[in-house]
Amino acid sequence: MPTPDPTMDAIGQAVTEGRAGATASARRKLLDLWSATGVTGDPLHRCTIAHHLADLHQDPAQALIWDIRALDAADAVTEQRVQEHHAGLHIAGFYPSLHLNLADNYRRLGSFEAAIEHIDAAKEHAPNLPQDSYGDLLREAIDQVAEAIDRRDTAARASAPGAGA
Repeated sequence: MPTPDPTMDAIGQAVTEGRAGATASARRKLLDLWSATGVTGDPLHRCTIAHHLADLHQDPAQALIWDIRALDAADAVTEQRVQEHHAGLHIAGFYPSLHLNLADNYRRLGSFEAAIEHIDAAKEHAPNLPQDSYGDLLREAIDQVAEAIDRRDTAARASAPGAGA
């Protein structure tokens, strides 16, 4: 049974609000949670907040800042902490998405060497994705971003998180 976690609940509520179109309000709520958590707070909270804040920015430079913070925080999350939150999750499953997002931001900024580094890392971690619709969605996005990198395409992907933000 997962331990109740009011911060993760608040993150989930803000993410739902953002996906419903209230991006400014969702961003404000997540920024408030980020401030309350602090840079030395629970790494799972920091990773989750930063990951979702990145999705609320259309500007790839702003998204990149948050995606870097999310990856840094993920490196501090323990498997035990993830299991406390949800028994079906594994920290290894976070990395394909985190590296994919970084690759996509770097690609959009025209920093193709950095994009290649992160898309290769996303591919390396892809076997840790679940064999379900979420895993399929991420595997497809990894392929799409890799192809865009190969074409040196810097256009935003219509299917990217936050594309409608």
